[in-house]
Amino acid sequence: MRTCVGCRKRELAADLIRVAAVHDGDGEPAVTVDAAGNLPGRGAWLHSDEQCLHLAVRRRAFARALRITGSPNTSAVVEFFTRREASVRPATEQVVKNMSTP
Repeated sequence: MRTCVGCRKRELAADLIRVAAVHDGDGEPAVTVDAAGNLPGRGAWLHSDEQCLHLAVRRRAFARALRITGSPNTSAVVEFFTRREASVRPATEQVVKNMSTP
Protein backbone atom coordinates (compact mmCIF):
# COMPACT_ATOMS: atom_id res chain seq x y z
CA MET A 1 0.00 0.00 0.00
CA ARG A 2 1.23 3.46 -0.95
CA THR A 3 -0.20 6.94 -0.42
CA CYS A 4 -0.84 9.33 -3.30
CA VAL A 5 0.95 12.63 -2.57
CA GLY A 6 -1.86 14.50 -4.33
CA CYS A 7 -5.12 13.28 -2.78
CA ARG A 8 -3.55 11.38 0.15
CA LYS A 9 -5.60 8.22 -0.56
CA ARG A 10 -3.96 4.82 -0.08
CA GLU A 11 -3.77 2.40 -3.01
CA LEU A 12 -1.74 -0.58 -4.12
CA ALA A 13 1.56 0.39 -5.71
CA ALA A 14 0.40 -1.16 -9.00
CA ASP A 15 -2.40 1.44 -9.20
CA LEU A 16 -0.08 4.42 -8.70
CA ILE A 17 2.72 6.07 -10.67
CA ARG A 18 6.11 6.39 -8.99
CA VAL A 19 8.02 9.65 -9.27
CA ALA A 20 11.57 10.21 -8.09
CA ALA A 21 13.93 13.12 -7.51
CA VAL A 22 16.76 13.66 -9.98
CA HIS A 23 19.07 16.56 -10.74
CA ASP A 24 18.52 18.33 -14.05
CA GLY A 25 21.34 19.73 -16.20
CA ASP A 26 21.68 22.82 -13.99
CA GLY A 27 22.13 20.75 -10.84
CA GLU A 28 18.69 21.84 -9.63
CA PRO A 29 16.31 19.24 -8.18
CA ALA A 30 13.68 17.93 -10.57
CA VAL A 31 10.91 15.36 -10.32
CA THR A 32 10.57 12.72 -13.02
CA VAL A 33 8.29 9.75 -13.62
CA ASP A 34 9.95 6.45 -12.73
CA ALA A 35 7.93 4.12 -14.97
CA ALA A 36 10.38 1.23 -14.58
CA GLY A 37 10.59 1.70 -10.82
CA ASN A 38 14.38 1.46 -10.76
CA LEU A 39 15.58 5.03 -10.13
CA PRO A 40 17.62 5.27 -6.94
CA GLY A 41 16.58 7.26 -3.92
CA ARG A 42 13.29 8.22 -2.39
CA GLY A 43 10.17 7.93 -4.44
CA ALA A 44 6.70 9.38 -4.16
CA TRP A 45 3.48 7.93 -5.51
CA LEU A 46 0.73 9.57 -7.50
CA HIS A 47 -2.57 8.51 -9.08
CA SER A 48 -2.68 8.75 -12.86
CA ASP A 49 -5.32 11.48 -12.50
CA GLU A 50 -4.37 15.05 -13.45
CA GLN A 51 -6.25 16.39 -10.42
CA CYS A 52 -3.90 14.51 -8.10
CA LEU A 53 -0.95 16.01 -9.98
CA HIS A 54 -2.36 19.53 -9.61
CA LEU A 55 -3.05 18.96 -5.90
CA ALA A 56 0.49 17.70 -5.34
CA VAL A 57 2.00 20.72 -7.12
CA ARG A 58 -0.29 23.18 -5.32
CA ARG A 59 0.45 21.66 -1.90
CA ARG A 60 4.19 21.41 -2.70
CA ALA A 61 3.95 17.75 -1.78
CA PHE A 62 6.81 16.58 -4.01
CA ALA A 63 9.44 18.53 -2.08
CA ARG A 64 8.13 17.21 1.22
CA ALA A 65 7.73 13.58 0.11
CA LEU A 66 11.08 13.43 -1.68
CA ARG A 67 12.87 15.46 1.01
CA ILE A 68 14.07 18.10 -1.44
CA THR A 69 14.99 21.58 -0.29
CA GLY A 70 13.50 24.30 -2.43
CA SER A 71 10.95 23.95 -5.19
CA PRO A 72 11.69 21.08 -7.59
CA ASN A 73 11.08 21.31 -11.32
CA THR A 74 7.96 19.24 -12.07
CA SER A 75 7.78 19.88 -15.82
CA ALA A 76 8.71 16.27 -16.70
CA VAL A 77 5.80 14.92 -14.65
CA VAL A 78 3.38 17.49 -16.11
CA GLU A 79 4.56 16.57 -19.63
CA PHE A 80 4.08 12.85 -18.88
CA PHE A 81 0.49 13.45 -17.75
CA THR A 82 -0.22 15.69 -20.77
CA ARG A 83 1.10 13.06 -23.20
CA ARG A 84 -0.77 10.31 -21.38
CA GLU A 85 -4.05 12.24 -21.46
CA ALA A 86 -3.62 12.99 -25.18
CA SER A 87 -3.07 9.31 -26.00
CA VAL A 88 -5.98 8.07 -23.86
CA ARG A 89 -8.55 10.54 -25.21
CA PRO A 90 -8.49 9.37 -28.89
CA ALA A 91 -8.73 5.73 -27.82
CA THR A 92 -11.78 6.50 -25.66
CA GLU A 93 -13.43 8.42 -28.50
CA GLN A 94 -12.84 5.47 -30.86
CA VAL A 95 -14.49 3.06 -28.41
CA VAL A 96 -17.53 5.33 -28.15
CA LYS A 97 -17.66 5.61 -31.94
CA ASN A 98 -17.48 1.83 -32.35
CA MET A 99 -20.26 1.30 -29.79
CA SER A 100 -22.70 3.80 -31.30
CA THR A 101 -25.56 2.44 -33.37
CA PRO A 102 -26.22 3.77 -36.87
